[in-house]
Amino acid sequence: MIELPHRLQPVLEAIRPIGRPRLVGGCVRDHLLGRRAGDIDIEVAGTTFDELLKALKPFGPTDVVGRSFGTIKLRLDQTVTDFSLPRRESKTGAGHRGFKVEPDPHLSDEEAAARRDFTINAIAWDPIETRLIDPFGGQKDLERKILRHTSPAFIEDPLRVLRAMQLAARLDFELAPETAELSRSISADFAELPLERVWGEWEKWATLSTKPSRGIHVLIQTGWLAHFPEIAALVGVEQEPEWHPEGDVFNHTLHCLDALATDPEWIQSSSERRQLLSFAVLAHDFGKPATTERVEKRGHMRWTSPRHAIVGLEPTDSFLGRIGAPNRVAPVVKPLVQYHLAHHDAGDHLPSDSQILRLARKLVPANLQDLLMVMRADCLGRPPREDPDTLERIALIANRAQELSVADQAPQPLLEGRHLIEKGLTPGPEFSSIIAAAYEAQLNGDFDSLTEAQDWLDSHLKN
Repeated sequence: MIELPHRLQPVLEAIRPIGRPRLVGGCVRDHLLGRRAGDIDIEVAGTTFDELLKALKPFGPTDVVGRSFGTIKLRLDQTVTDFSLPRRESKTGAGHRGFKVEPDPHLSDEEAAARRDFTINAIAWDPIETRLIDPFGGQKDLERKILRHTSPAFIEDPLRVLRAMQLAARLDFELAPETAELSRSISADFAELPLERVWGEWEKWATLSTKPSRGIHVLIQTGWLAHFPEIAALVGVEQEPEWHPEGDVFNHTLHCLDALATDPEWIQSSSERRQLLSFAVLAHDFGKPATTERVEKRGHMRWTSPRHAIVGLEPTDSFLGRIGAPNRVAPVVKPLVQYHLAHHDAGDHLPSDSQILRLARKLVPANLQDLLMVMRADCLGRPPREDPDTLERIALIANRAQELSVADQAPQPLLEGRHLIEKGLTPGPEFSSIIAAAYEAQLNGDFDSLTEAQDWLDSHLKN
C-alpha cells in the first residue's frame, strides 16, 4: 500500500472521471525498497491533454512543460507533482536526442511501461484500485537486487548505460548479464551523448551513491570503462602489499569510494559537498599509473609512486572535462588530490601549527575538513589492513585545526590596511607588501592575536 500525501487525494478524485491515473517510475521503486521517495510522477491514460489540464487547474498553479511531451507540473503547497500522458517513443536519428515522442492516451499499462529503461522502473501503482502493475517482473528484480532492461529498445538510448552506472551505485544493485551485453553493443554510441547529460549521470553517482564501486563495476561489465581512461589506467597498477593488501590501485580506489559513502560526515553533508568529495576520492591516485616503479628501499625491492599526488592533477582535469563537470568542480577537487598525503609530511610527528595554517590556505576553495575526509577514506580503503595510528593522526589534526579556527576556512589575516593607517602610514604600494609580510609571519606562528600583530608591525617598521 503506497500512502499518498493528503493534498493529492482530491486531485486524483478529480482525475478519476476522465482518466486512469498511475504512480510511475522512481517513486514506486523507492517505496518498494523502503526508501524515501523523491518526486511523485503520475501518468494518466484515457484522457486528453486539454482535459487533464482543465482538471488540474483548480488545485494550484500549473506549468505546461510541452504538449509534445504531454507533461503538466502542478504546484501543491511547496511541492511540484508531474502529471503526464502515456507516450510512445520512436528512434528517428542518431544520439540521445534522436527520438520522436508522441503522447498516446490509449496505451495499455504494459505498452506504457515498455518505454522505461529498467524493469524496476516499470512498476506502476494504481491509487484507485490500490494495486501494483508489474508487467516486466520488476518486483522480482528488486528482491534480487538486479538491474535488467525492459525491452530491446534499451539500445536506442546510450545514456541508459550511464543511468545503469549511477542506479547500481545508488541502490547497491548488480547489472544483469544480458543488459551488460546489450550495453557493450552500443559502446561506440557514447560519442553521441551531450556532455551535459553525461554530467547529469555522473553527478547522481557522486551525490547519491550508497555503494559507489557498484557503478564503476557496471562500466567494466559494459566495456564503457574505456570511455574514462583516467579510471581505466588504474587497473593493474601495482602497490606495495605491506601497505595495500587489497591489490592494485583500481581496487584501492573502489574501497576508498565505498568507505567515503559510509562516512557519517559525508552522508550528512550537502549534495554539492558529497559530489566534490566523491570526485576527489575517485581521482586521488590518478597520478600513480605515471609514477609507479619498483625500487630498492632499505635493502628490499618495493613498489613506490613518488610525486603521484602532484602528477595526478593533469588527469584529474582531463577526467572532469571528459564528463562535463561545471567549472566550479575542478578548483575544489584538485587541491584535495594534490594534498591528500599532507598528514604524512611531518614524518612521525604531527604537522606543526604553521604547517596546518599554510595547508588551510593552499586548499582554498576546499578546506581542511574536506581534506581530512579524503584522508580518512584513503586510509580505510585498504582492507583487511587497519591503520588506527593514521586515523588517530587525522583526528588530532582535525582537533588542532578546530582550535586554530581553520577547519572550514583559510586563516584570516589579523593585520589589515586600517591598522597601518592607525600607525600613521599613508596608503600606497608598500601597503600590500607589508600586509603580505604580516600574513606570512602569522602563518609562521610569529603571532596569533591582533595585539601581537601590532607589536610585530612596530618592530617591522623600525627595521
